[in-house]
Amino acid sequence: MRNIPQSTFGFLAAASLILVTGAHAAEQEDGLGRVVDAVAGPLMAKNDISGMAIAVTAKGKRYVFNYGVASKASGQKVTDATLFEIGSVSKTFTATLAAYAEASGDLSFADSPSKFLPELAGSRLAEASMLDLGTYMAGGLPLQFPDEVTDHKKMVGYYKNWKPSYAPGTRRLYSNPSIGLFGYAAAQAMGWPFDDLMQQKLFPALGLSHSFITVPKNEADNYAYGYSKSGKAVRVSPGVLDSEAYGVKMSASDMLGFIEANMNASGLDDPLQAAIAATHVGYYKVAGMTQGLGWEIYAYPTDLEQLLAGNATEMTLQAHEIEKLSPPRPPVNDALFNKTGSTNGFGAYVAFVPSQGIGVALFANKNYPNSERVKAAYRILAALDDQLPAASAD
Repeated sequence: MRNIPQSTFGFLAAASLILVTGAHAAEQEDGLGRVVDAVAGPLMAKNDISGMAIAVTAKGKRYVFNYGVASKASGQKVTDATLFEIGSVSKTFTATLAAYAEASGDLSFADSPSKFLPELAGSRLAEASMLDLGTYMAGGLPLQFPDEVTDHKKMVGYYKNWKPSYAPGTRRLYSNPSIGLFGYAAAQAMGWPFDDLMQQKLFPALGLSHSFITVPKNEADNYAYGYSKSGKAVRVSPGVLDSEAYGVKMSASDMLGFIEANMNASGLDDPLQAAIAATHVGYYKVAGMTQGLGWEIYAYPTDLEQLLAGNATEMTLQAHEIEKLSPPRPPVNDALFNKTGSTNGFGAYVAFVPSQGIGVALFANKNYPNSERVKAAYRILAALDDQLPAASAD
């Protein structure tokens, strides 16, 4: 690994080249570096982002471009080891864990969540399936828990007393309590606490050494500070089912490992290969997007407007009628997979195309608009694949 200093728009950038050597590789990296610099500088300036890591994988070669600072107070620069909160991109890990539980025979997606939380027996939520929870189709669970739901007992009471607005499996309403319960119930089925399953089983099985639910003391110096709209240094606050819905902290370089496992899982054990494939199954279409488990999927090549529509605020806040795929669509390689994620102080976006062997992750210590993330990632992907029309900077 070698570091190459670059600068653009007043931000100090360091590009770390991994697994690439030789003159041709250096030329290839320089070209990609110019593209990423041209994206990162204006993006950070426009959105007042203090620190950012942009990780790119292209046909087996890895690149990580680091910009700015992980902490304004200390001036510590973003490095390959910097840990970012990835918000709802965590849902793709939760989905992988639940799919691993199914592949291992611990649960079926057709099961009721009451099988794993007996307290829910007889409730309206017991009428939904695990799959309904994992695809935001339980019947209208909201984006967040009400403020008064602050512990496990109150969580169970909320679920027991919840009344659906729609029949299960008929409408999509993006929801942390929905996929949070999906992950919690999967962990119950596996007989381990969710956090332990992630830290001790899933992350190591994926080869991820800088990914955490709870950042350990020996990694504390690598944990970036996020920044609120007012510029206050913040980190994610504890909450009910936070680990399952938005709790992962990781480096951008680690995310490349996860992207590559999703594009080619052949080096993993059989249940984990099956689990990753299961997260790529399409269950319904809505607004030009196909919903998988965690991942949101688009036909490839796709245009920028379609990606922007699929990641618009309305897709998060409003219930949508769906076109159910029956049977579900098997995994396809010629597709673009993506997921956004945010906490109060961080913003993340991940997108990859298995058939082209390309992927990108944008991690920032600022929550900035999804549209800005999508446009930035699209420009980088378009530079890697001429099937995508070039998107203009703005």
